[in-house]
Amino acid sequence: MINIKTRSDKIRKILRMTFPNVNTQLKHRNSFELLVATMLSAQCTDKQVNSVTKKLFKNLETPYDFANASNKTIEELIRPTGFFRNKAKNIKNSSRILIEKYKGKVPDSLDELIKLPGIGRKTANVVLGSAFGIPGIAVDTHVAKISKRLGLTKNKDPVKIEFDLMKIIPEKDWSDFSLQLVYFGRAVCKAKNPGCDICPLTELCNYKK
Repeated sequence: MINIKTRSDKIRKILRMTFPNVNTQLKHRNSFELLVATMLSAQCTDKQVNSVTKKLFKNLETPYDFANASNKTIEELIRPTGFFRNKAKNIKNSSRILIEKYKGKVPDSLDELIKLPGIGRKTANVVLGSAFGIPGIAVDTHVAKISKRLGLTKNKDPVKIEFDLMKIIPEKDWSDFSLQLVYFGRAVCKAKNPGCDICPLTELCNYKK
């Protein structure tokens, strides 16, 4: 039986060949828009978020706009993403802190990002990787599910999964690997009906066995 590092190397090679060009599917023009879009993506599809932000960012663009808007205004604009009251509160409060502490700029540090209301490690790593080019493993439902199926982790907790993957994936590949698993989860390794018959990773997969 090959060890986990060797298996992860083979998995990465196949994923790179299958999905050579990966980017976040959340549409954004800058780091702040990506931050807001990623906050809205909790329990919501990227497609739905993109539909909402198309109108949202025409009405509210900057942290100053969100900080000065009423909660009700933000709630109505983001309602289709679900959990809109809590999301509106977090976005407004985060915008206020960005103005007060960072002159309206999104910090490029995980430690600073996770201090913002509603920002966990997943959201922070998405922003760092896609907006600043700083490697990070963003553990969403796809990454968590597929990592377990492939035997790359035994944990259920997203933070523990993140650290498990950090040990076996080269740092420079962290962001791309996360996105490749997301693409793979949407196209092949689905939650209820995984396409094992068309999967390029079958020989390396514990779930299939």
